[in-house]
Amino acid sequence: MPAVTMPADESEARAIQETLRSRVVLDEPGPAPGTGLVTGVDVAYDEERNVVVAAAVVLDAATLDVVEEATSVGKVTFPYIPGLLAFREMPTVLAALESLSVDPGLVVCDGYGLAHPRRFGLASHLGVLTGLPVIGVGKNPFTFSYEAPGPLRGGSSPLLDGDEVVGRALRTQVGTNPVFVSVGHRISLDNACAHTLRLARRFRQPETTRKADALCRRALREETA
Repeated sequence: MPAVTMPADESEARAIQETLRSRVVLDEPGPAPGTGLVTGVDVAYDEERNVVVAAAVVLDAATLDVVEEATSVGKVTFPYIPGLLAFREMPTVLAALESLSVDPGLVVCDGYGLAHPRRFGLASHLGVLTGLPVIGVGKNPFTFSYEAPGPLRGGSSPLLDGDEVVGRALRTQVGTNPVFVSVGHRISLDNACAHTLRLARRFRQPETTRKADALCRRALREETA
């Protein structure tokens, strides 16, 4: 996996994002839903101890069985600044992915790709650095607007920054709030939403996110016990 260029300050971080976002690939459809492997990544923090733990959980896309999982522990080296979270998380996420013995396939981030003020959230940043197809599935609309999607599973509506579509609000279960899907790298928005629905068979969030979240939280407890 490539090394992450760590900025000295907020201004440099924004400049890095501006440079890297030109490398985002938006004209590939991505892997077909239900085929190959799909990997969820997530992080957990202990701010008092300055510790961040990342988890990568690989699932069989057809069965959602766990194929492999890995964690990585690091130190937080960049402050919390909205829109720049990738610089806090990326080194540890890359280390977790690097320790896998299988190709991750499609990667699903608990966060955003193009649904970002500079159109370069964690999912896009991770995709550009690794070359992997990546999508972002967030739990809230960040700073963007949307109309409530239809009430049934699969209902969707555009996630908007003014008139620009940056993602999609997607209803994954009846009676739950939507999730917010955005393209990261090397996949279409339609395909990203199709993957999200297949991965969220029983719950609001994709199984990739649920399993990666549980693993990184468990690993953080063990690391800081």
